[in-house]
Amino acid sequence: MYEGILPLWKEKGMTSHDCVFKLRKILKMKRIGHTGTLDPSVEGVLPICLGQATKVSEYIMDQGKTYVATISIGTSTTTEDADGDIVENDLTPKSFSRAKILEVLAELTGEITQIPPMYSAVKVNGKKLYEYAREGKEVERPSRKVTIHNIDLLDDKAIFSGQEVAFNIEIDCGKGTYIRTLAVQIGELLGYPAHMSSLVRTASGSFTQAQCLTLADVQEAVDEHALSDTLLPLREALSAWPTLEVNDENKKSITNGQVVEIHPLLAENEKIVYELLENPIAVYIKHPTKSGMMKPEKMFSSEKGD
Repeated sequence: MYEGILPLWKEKGMTSHDCVFKLRKILKMKRIGHTGTLDPSVEGVLPICLGQATKVSEYIMDQGKTYVATISIGTSTTTEDADGDIVENDLTPKSFSRAKILEVLAELTGEITQIPPMYSAVKVNGKKLYEYAREGKEVERPSRKVTIHNIDLLDDKAIFSGQEVAFNIEIDCGKGTYIRTLAVQIGELLGYPAHMSSLVRTASGSFTQAQCLTLADVQEAVDEHALSDTLLPLREALSAWPTLEVNDENKKSITNGQVVEIHPLLAENEKIVYELLENPIAVYIKHPTKSGMMKPEKMFSSEKGD
């Protein structure tokens, strides 16, 4: 049985669930989880958690993402991307200075409000929005706050002009951001309908495109009995928080997941990670009700295959 994190490059035309289904066949194991849905038309970094690493998939999902998107100004669609039906088509000549586009991108950087698209997996009254959309129903969608850390304009033109204007941007963002919706918001600020015509996720948390394997690469590595050499250790998903090696004094209580006196590092950090011989054994957080104490949020076995 494999243990660790497999940075997978999800190819276009597949759902995230398709990737897990195929990997279960290739790896001949069931304990596999992905770290957040990528639409079938999107390619990019999709960290896959194997074995005990499935316990940390939520941590990877909560970390930031980096995308490269093509924004098309002039046409809006039902899905806010290139897969939907056209809603509005404005073919009048357009011209935007580089300064104007940079001004709009700056306005959408920081904490912004988004309304999830109708074609999304967000639930309203226990039902996914895309299920309402397929029935032809429009429902009120709750707005949400998301964080855009940075947006870079990747094209170096001074003037962007034409009936349909397209440009590429790179976005560093927090959890829950809809890049499709960001494309629409960019269009709104420029005064035209817009959609996202392509999207690639180049990083998910600390996992990057350079580390990724395709499904074909995974099959080849399994055939050559070399996959374990390319898997990343579980501790990679915990690198955002301070790490401490257990000592003779606290080894028993930490290994057994006991509530213990709080560590000073939790004053400035959301979590701390305890390791034994560089293998994570516990993630501790402040105790919600017992002042001055901390409790385990996650526990890991020091034995492989648990």
